[in-house]
Amino acid sequence: MDSIFISTIALGGVGALAALLLYVVSRRFAVKEDGRIGEVESLLPGANCGACGFNGCHDFAVQCVARGSVDGMLCPGAGAENMKRISGIFGGGEVTAVARVAVLKCAGDCARRHAMADYDGPSVCAIVNRVGAGSLSCAYGCIGCGDCVDACRFGALRIDEDSRLPVVDESACTGCGVCVSRCPRHLMELRPAGVKGCRVWVACSNKERGAVARRGCTAACIGCGKCAKACPFGAIEVSGNLAYVDASKCRLCRKCVGVCPTGAIHAVNFPAPVNRETEVLK
Repeated sequence: MDSIFISTIALGGVGALAALLLYVVSRRFAVKEDGRIGEVESLLPGANCGACGFNGCHDFAVQCVARGSVDGMLCPGAGAENMKRISGIFGGGEVTAVARVAVLKCAGDCARRHAMADYDGPSVCAIVNRVGAGSLSCAYGCIGCGDCVDACRFGALRIDEDSRLPVVDESACTGCGVCVSRCPRHLMELRPAGVKGCRVWVACSNKERGAVARRGCTAACIGCGKCAKACPFGAIEVSGNLAYVDASKCRLCRKCVGVCPTGAIHAVNFPAPVNRETEVLK
């Protein structure tokens, strides 16, 4: 009995001594965290989505404090007002980073692509892509099982019942890029949100020659190059039978949209054209 008591006392003493030693070491070598890190983090959504380009909200806050400003940095999920508040913590200044939003590089809805086979398997894009082209005629187009929708943490994506294509809710999209990494055919792309939300992009990823691409989908880019010739700013390049609009050069003139023979180039959030003849009649 005495041996058990002595062992208990000895073990407790060792534990207490170790705890005291750890406390002294932790106090001696403690790294004091800048209070501004907590202030910044309190204004962030806490989703740790990575849309800012850093490893979560805490890392974003640490980087802000390390730089002493938010110049070139942006948390899309925080919103414009909170980004202004974060900027105010460092003395103010304009938030210069460009907000991004996801777009779909495919317009092959049910009316533009036709069924080639019956697929009877798991409704998962990654699996369908591995077994082949899927049931539709374009092997480059959206599979439509909704892997991107399931991956989105902000509810910014849904599958349209009629087109069977994912639709992006711009007001909810944070530009985190999770949908981009989840799509097995790389059909999601992050684009600058644009002036007043206006954007122009090629909604196609088919790299086949024009006639072959057209047979697979009537909305496919056929690589004709008319858009590149029409663009006065050199913002469009045709490579691998597929056109691409460089957002950094695009001035949103939409001349490319007007000359595209298949309607593969999409433009969103532009005001409706004014009918001058109707205005005169009124």
